[in-house]
Amino acid sequence: MNEIEIITRLCHKNLVTLYGCTSRRSRELLLVYEYIPNGTVADHLHGDLAHRGLLIWPIRMSIAIETAYALSHFHASDILHRDVKTSNILLDNNLCVKVADFGLSRIFPLDITHVSTAPPGSPGYVDPQYHQCYQLTSKSDVYSFGVVLIELITSMPAVDITRQRDEINLSNLDINKIRKGLYNELLDSSLGFESDNEVKRMTIAVAELAFQCLQQDNNMRPYHV
Repeated sequence: MNEIEIITRLCHKNLVTLYGCTSRRSRELLLVYEYIPNGTVADHLHGDLAHRGLLIWPIRMSIAIETAYALSHFHASDILHRDVKTSNILLDNNLCVKVADFGLSRIFPLDITHVSTAPPGSPGYVDPQYHQCYQLTSKSDVYSFGVVLIELITSMPAVDITRQRDEINLSNLDINKIRKGLYNELLDSSLGFESDNEVKRMTIAVAELAFQCLQQDNNMRPYHV
């Protein structure tokens, strides 16, 4: 019911469309969404579809921009997504973004500063200040969006226990490398970072934006994605 209440408030080209649902009297409670054929961004970055090589740099940049549009629409509608991650960003036939999964979303009136609630979400994407203070704000979605940005420029998963201990969370890896200016150790070499100056400029700019989104103190993060 929460998901229905949320999605019926929203209408945006970068959100999946809800077609209908079963009634409370049905044996199963089902939501019927439009079919999005090209899988998730996570599938294409480091999952079963990664071998197809469809996510060249211009497509990744479009994914970042369209995801930001969708989240901005959420926040302008007084709603927080609370589970922003690459496995909840779907791609249609034209590789355009369709943000999905609103089961954890919350209505968040603009006249309050935060909502106190136990942290939901997925490992690697959850705002650390949310964990510490149990206070939900729009900056929590901004943090998660920062992790998505890093995945887009590195092609690495948000959590990988095979990495060094202080880099298991991709957010920590990003912060460590950017502080030292080691972009060449962070960015996916297949994107053309070494051979194309424009790609180099844009990927570094995205890395630095992600760095801002991932600040421990949410007051230091951008107000909007």
